[in-house]
Amino acid sequence: LLKFYSISKKDFDGFKKLFHRFLQVKGPSIDWAKISRPPEDSIQPYERIRAKGLPEDIAAALNRLVVVKLNGGLGTSMGCKGPKSLISVRNENTFLDLTVKQIEHLNKTYDTNVPLVLMNSFNTDEDTKKILQKYTHHRVQIHTFNQSRYPRINKESLLPIAKSMGADGEGEAWYPPGHGDIYARKEYIFVSNIDNLGATVDLFILQHLMSQPQDKRCEFIMEVTDKTRADVKGGTLIEYEERLRLLEIAQVPKAHVDEFKSVTKFKIFNTNNLWISLPAIKRVHDANALDLEIIVNPKTLDGGLNVIQLETAVGAAIKSFKNALGVNVPRSRFLPVKTTSDLLLVMSNLYSLDAGSLTMSKKREFPTTPHVKLGSSFTKVQEYLRRFENIPDMLELDHLTVSGDVTFGKNVSLKGTVIIIANHGDRIDIPAGAMLENKIVSGNLRILDH
Repeated sequence: LLKFYSISKKDFDGFKKLFHRFLQVKGPSIDWAKISRPPEDSIQPYERIRAKGLPEDIAAALNRLVVVKLNGGLGTSMGCKGPKSLISVRNENTFLDLTVKQIEHLNKTYDTNVPLVLMNSFNTDEDTKKILQKYTHHRVQIHTFNQSRYPRINKESLLPIAKSMGADGEGEAWYPPGHGDIYARKEYIFVSNIDNLGATVDLFILQHLMSQPQDKRCEFIMEVTDKTRADVKGGTLIEYEERLRLLEIAQVPKAHVDEFKSVTKFKIFNTNNLWISLPAIKRVHDANALDLEIIVNPKTLDGGLNVIQLETAVGAAIKSFKNALGVNVPRSRFLPVKTTSDLLLVMSNLYSLDAGSLTMSKKREFPTTPHVKLGSSFTKVQEYLRRFENIPDMLELDHLTVSGDVTFGKNVSLKGTVIIIANHGDRIDIPAGAMLENKIVSGNLRILDH
């Protein structure tokens, strides 16, 4: 009970500070006129960092690294119960399995001890801890801690909607407040989202950090990558009041949202792969200097009640660290699985799996990822799996759109641009062995067992 009380008190104090700041801030937290593009040298191309090569003893650098995965999210948006990290993504491996395999492979290859720390939320903690037993004989030490638990606020009255401190039966009244509070706990951590399958430990970035002279140490690296039309909502790096800052879409005044989404003005976005100095975190935290911008996230609960969640983002801390740097990494380091459309890509022959890491198949001529858009019949993982007898050959695919009641037989091959639309009441069964290249399929096609 005492432990619960101290955790609740810590959460309450944290929420009180956040809420107080929220009430004080009026209007947008950014003065648009003061925004400028970051100076050239503040965002380094990855190729320049890679060209420096690796020393003989990269193991020494690895032994000073902790890998932190943000594991607070549920699989609800993909129709799954429990933590998102426990969804199978490839050959029966879950996100968590792949993460453990990657780090175990590092530790075995270089004879190191890189630990894995999972930042859970009250939504995922119990289920995650149950599953961790299966990794006891793997060569990776796994630790967990919980991010805070804050009350949701009624949008009209600005009062918490929770009736008591317990979450029992009141799950909807509470939320985990983003990942900005990772800093309140513990030479470098590598932080990334557990559903980003491209976020593996990069030895070249690690070496770049470790090779700086002590007084010029880069305390914070944010991996960014070139924006495409699919990423227009992603946070971007700007220069603001002579510091590198993360600008999120929620902070942009309404009149400038289109400008923010432009691919020409803001060319890169934050992958949320971050490398941060632990001594620097301690210094900034002890000085109470982590002034993270508040993101106001409006939600509508199942009963129709409008609430707001006050959140902070881990990347926003970049402005509080010395010699912060953006590194423009290849797109392959950003492979998030947010939807079943993403899941189709990572399950397909576009990628090969090696020691927990996914890499684009050598057989694909273009290194770009195809654009896949599966309709609402595919939203839930169970439904999606039922509609594919096996995953089609997609090595030569550029664009796939599927809408309506569509199923795929075995060994289908998709090339170029393929659009399959079954109108309401119709159904399309793509036959086994079909090869569709630059085709639009519509109407009604039923294939039944005889």
